[in-house]
Amino acid sequence: MLRERPLVQDGLLAVTMALGLSVVVAVVPHAGAVDLAAALAGSLALVAWRRAPLVSLVVGTACMLVVAVRVQPGPPASFPVLVSVFAAVRAGHRAAAALAGAVYLGVELAVSPPGDGVPQDLEDLQYASLLLGWFVAAGVAATVSRHRQAYLEEAERRAAEAERTREEAALRRAGEERLRIARELHDSLTHSISVIKVQAGVAVHLARSRGEEVPPALLAIQEASGDAMRELRATLEVLRAPDGSDDDPDGSGGEARASGLDRLDDLVRRARSAGLPATVTISGARRRLPAEVDRAAYRIVQEALTNVSRHAGGAAATVRIDYTDEELIVQVDDDGTARPDAPPVPGTGLLGMRERVAALGGRLRAAPRPEGGFTVRAELPLGGTS
Repeated sequence: MLRERPLVQDGLLAVTMALGLSVVVAVVPHAGAVDLAAALAGSLALVAWRRAPLVSLVVGTACMLVVAVRVQPGPPASFPVLVSVFAAVRAGHRAAAALAGAVYLGVELAVSPPGDGVPQDLEDLQYASLLLGWFVAAGVAATVSRHRQAYLEEAERRAAEAERTREEAALRRAGEERLRIARELHDSLTHSISVIKVQAGVAVHLARSRGEEVPPALLAIQEASGDAMRELRATLEVLRAPDGSDDDPDGSGGEARASGLDRLDDLVRRARSAGLPATVTISGARRRLPAEVDRAAYRIVQEALTNVSRHAGGAAATVRIDYTDEELIVQVDDDGTARPDAPPVPGTGLLGMRERVAALGGRLRAAPRPEGGFTVRAELPLGGTS
């Protein structure tokens, strides 16, 4: 609509100019059809004054010269030429505009009836000065308009460049912050987790070498520390990526990639070894999931089981995974002591769940069950994944 508006305005200008000149030419006694056609053609050529200024200049000047020579209607015949000169100068065609203006002025003054006295000569001089002033004003106005347009374009370019620079600076600062966080995580956690893993491995080895039964808790510590190291490496790889994105969007990467539902059995087995009775039920056709959905589902189950172990006091947990055509439903129920009339205070774990689900456009319900216990239900859209 905005692109059509200048064309409509130019059309109205051309039609208005054509009607006005037609009236001026029609009232001249000796004017004919050729004169009227030239006036109409010269006026209607103004439709192209923005898009093809040279065409408008040539056609308008030629037609108005015909009208000026044959009819001599006075100043109105110069109006289409003035607009065309303005358009040509505004488009940068100064030489063509100056040539057209000079030709028209010369012919207009040459065909004017010769004066027979001082008053007539003075009137001719005033008429010539008027036309010259109009053409000079048109050229000056066009030059000012051209400079203003160039200034606006330069201002827009600088604004776009400044915005791009700000975005680059923000991305650079974000990248530096990611690297700083990666260094802090590496320096503060990697060493501690490595020590835990090594010590647990040594304890397991010593127990087995003595023929003793390895405590389940010790095995759970050894396995959990290994998983923690693997997931920490995956997190560090994401933080150190140039754009902070996952380098393995298909979830098909190597050992360091983040956990997904393919590790659900290990997660539930560790929960059982830590003393939490847990069962898993999977319904629907299992298939490859988007990496973000896969990770979110795993983290939701992980956080829910952790909360059951910490807060439910010996309760049992049931994990349900339901694959549907449009979404993945993850639900973890426990039979603990939570009650609807005394809901637990949400912690950072539940907040993290809500953020993960919201980022995927899904829905999360985390609340006590009417029959007692707590339920976490997440509905994660699959985005048309087959």
